[in-house]
Amino acid sequence: MIDLEKKICTKGVWDYSVPGINFDENGVSNFCKLQEQMMSEYPRGEKGKKDWEIIVNKIKASKGNKKYDCVIGVSGGVDSSYLLYLAKENGLNPLAVNLDNGFNSEIAVQNIYKITTKLNIDLETYVIDYEEIKDLLRSYMFACMPWIDAPTDIAIKAVMYKIANQEGIKYILRGNDFRSEGKQPKEWTYTDDKQLKFLHKKFGVNIKLKTYPSLPYYKIAYYGLIKNIQDIRPYYYIDYQKQQAKEMLINFFDWKDYGGHHHENLFTKFAMAYWLPLKFGIDKRKINLSAQILSGAITREFALESLQQPFASETDLENLKEYTLKKLEITEVQFKLIWESDNKTGFDYPSDYNMIFGLIGHFSFFIKKIFNFKPMSISANEIINKK
Repeated sequence: MIDLEKKICTKGVWDYSVPGINFDENGVSNFCKLQEQMMSEYPRGEKGKKDWEIIVNKIKASKGNKKYDCVIGVSGGVDSSYLLYLAKENGLNPLAVNLDNGFNSEIAVQNIYKITTKLNIDLETYVIDYEEIKDLLRSYMFACMPWIDAPTDIAIKAVMYKIANQEGIKYILRGNDFRSEGKQPKEWTYTDDKQLKFLHKKFGVNIKLKTYPSLPYYKIAYYGLIKNIQDIRPYYYIDYQKQQAKEMLINFFDWKDYGGHHHENLFTKFAMAYWLPLKFGIDKRKINLSAQILSGAITREFALESLQQPFASETDLENLKEYTLKKLEITEVQFKLIWESDNKTGFDYPSDYNMIFGLIGHFSFFIKKIFNFKPMSISANEIINKK
């Protein structure tokens, strides 16, 4: 009899704690097969290099008399910092854009300053009124959603499109890398603009969203199909090695390490290191590490050992919690109520999920055209069973 709780993918470290997972007769998970398909669809090596060169030439040709030819969102993390360097190395003229949600760490702010200054890249910081983003983050916590940093993610995408459109820029470069990040289950991360507005109305304190940049799906379609703003993921094509990139940034830009994956933002760190594992039993490292095993960046043994390590010390986690609650003005009594309430997912509240994923099977051509690449969600829809 197989102990399902201990069942783990024979190629990665995906296990039965991952919603929607299943295994074949060889113990290989469907999440592993999704990762392998993505690697096949976006090969690196000579093919990836040629594909990237074609994209670079198109970006250069789109510039015309404009000052910039692409927009790059920057957080102070490894991926976005190296992407600025990569763009300049390839002769591009990027505009760096940083979203300030009030939780950027000082290390991240300094990293952004160092990179943009040394590379002579203009930086635009989009500041969301803190009362607005505070109310949204609180709303997701009171709703007991797993991915409580979703309002920030939505805002980052919206700002990239908004500024690209304002500047007449046709290309957005993102530092996403499925080879190091993998595909998170929809039960852990899904939300959308419709759901955000619902949760804000239900759990917020009636703060009007005047500076928060919303991003309903019709806007994404408008930017992609009508304005022809294209979403580019350079790391899908080039031989990007995150550890090597980090060492280069440290040596040439005096870039500082901030710790774990996406810990450059303190609320993101709280969400990943405290909220998800302690309230939901979710360890997103299983997805990230599995992807890195398949890409050859780390060994399976290293990943298994890494999962035995805590996200941070108990003292660090407690300090992080206290900082977050104070900044969001959530009392210990309120937090206790949240903590003891039933956990939810994006499927427990109204959203556009059924409409969007119902369209994927019929209109994948247009969806690929909107984003200018095949979103991992389409591949996931083909391989991993729908909810």
